[in-house]
Amino acid sequence: MHRRLHGRAGYRKVAGVTVTAALGLAAVAACSSSTTSGSSASTTSHVTVGGFCAPPSSSPVPYKEWNEDVAAFEKANPNITIQSIYSAQCDVPATLTAQLAAGTEPDVYETYFGDLNQALDAGQAADITQYVNSKTVPVWNDIVPSAIAPVTAGKTLYGIPIFNYTQGLVINRKLFTEAGLNPNTPPTTWAQVETDAAAITKLGNGIYGYGDYSAGNNGGWHFTSELDANGGAMTNAAGTTASFDTTQGMQVLEALHTLRFTDKAMSASQGLAWGTLQKQMAAGKLGMYIAAPDDIYDVIVPIDGGNINDFGMGPLPSVSGTPAGTLSGGDAYLFAKRDTPAQIEAGIKWINFEDLTLGQGQFNFARLKADGIPVGFYEPQLFQGATNTAYTALLDKYTTINESYYSTFVNANEKPDGQPADDQALYKSLDPVMLSVLTNPNANIPQLLAGATTAVNQILANSSGG
Repeated sequence: MHRRLHGRAGYRKVAGVTVTAALGLAAVAACSSSTTSGSSASTTSHVTVGGFCAPPSSSPVPYKEWNEDVAAFEKANPNITIQSIYSAQCDVPATLTAQLAAGTEPDVYETYFGDLNQALDAGQAADITQYVNSKTVPVWNDIVPSAIAPVTAGKTLYGIPIFNYTQGLVINRKLFTEAGLNPNTPPTTWAQVETDAAAITKLGNGIYGYGDYSAGNNGGWHFTSELDANGGAMTNAAGTTASFDTTQGMQVLEALHTLRFTDKAMSASQGLAWGTLQKQMAAGKLGMYIAAPDDIYDVIVPIDGGNINDFGMGPLPSVSGTPAGTLSGGDAYLFAKRDTPAQIEAGIKWINFEDLTLGQGQFNFARLKADGIPVGFYEPQLFQGATNTAYTALLDKYTTINESYYSTFVNANEKPDGQPADDQALYKSLDPVMLSVLTNPNANIPQLLAGATTAVNQILANSSGG
């Protein structure tokens, strides 16, 4: 593993956050269509390509940087207009599903690594195989195969990956210290999480030791990662049947139920979706929750006002203390089936400029540092070979964080397990399980797991993806 900061992709990665900028169908429609059907972006004919995930004005620094990049790109490419969607979250699962069903997705649309099947099922993904190579995307051969696989079906390429991640345990080092705990040794077992969460909760003043999600597909998302760490899996290897109604699944839910009702180390306010735990962490009201590092550098610090020195990370908790794996994922751009060749070429050119060129766009670490955005986090390696070597050197040159605060997370070297088949539908099916476990003191966990298994098996049986 490596750790990296880019300053913007965190707006894209997380599951189910509410869009804060308008993303209506009319706006999306305005972002589509080239002025010259079938034209090439390399000609003098003008082409407009819409979509992309731009930070909203409520995030002033990333917003400024994005607009600087658009201006620079359009100056260098006067025949291309980029129409951005300014949103805190571009891939909202329910919104994307509705857009794909109606054929109203943007020209170039952001997806999670698990979204390709539904785009193909809806007939809304363009084949971009002929457009992507080491000339149009110079680092293409150095992108890790595990990031290209989620946007590939057979030998056909449908998308371009721009970000990948794994999850760990985010901790509030300040609260750990105030509770008499050692922030340099985050808990690794669920038993240790319980002990530390109880100690942090005793600080009072509305502070709780642990938090988790149970709405907006986020509950199932987190359950999957916690299950992976505990040695389980959401589905069998073929992705055809559910496999979470196991001892490992029981242990995760029992640990959460104990934290909530025995230790009272979780808030009585539940049904939480993405964004709430980050705010609690930034405000010094939460001791621990699971997330990827970009929650810290893209949300907790620049948006919610947290102090970068208050946070650190450890590996995901498990019963054994050694995580068997972790849910891994990422983001990619897909292209609408209706796109002209000119729009596809222009979209690829922008993605290469903004997301896949070292020293600029999301990898402009010098600018991020100058703008006060923390630099130095890593994610699972997007690059390999010479690009990775250059990337690491660039990151190390501009790092601003105390890397020791994340050393136990890095050193755990958690195995990325990828997303389950039909991930968002599966996550949605597990939200009610998580909600019941966190709101019902008498929750029947075996019954909940059995019911969710039936629902998930039906989803998988109806899927043409897998």
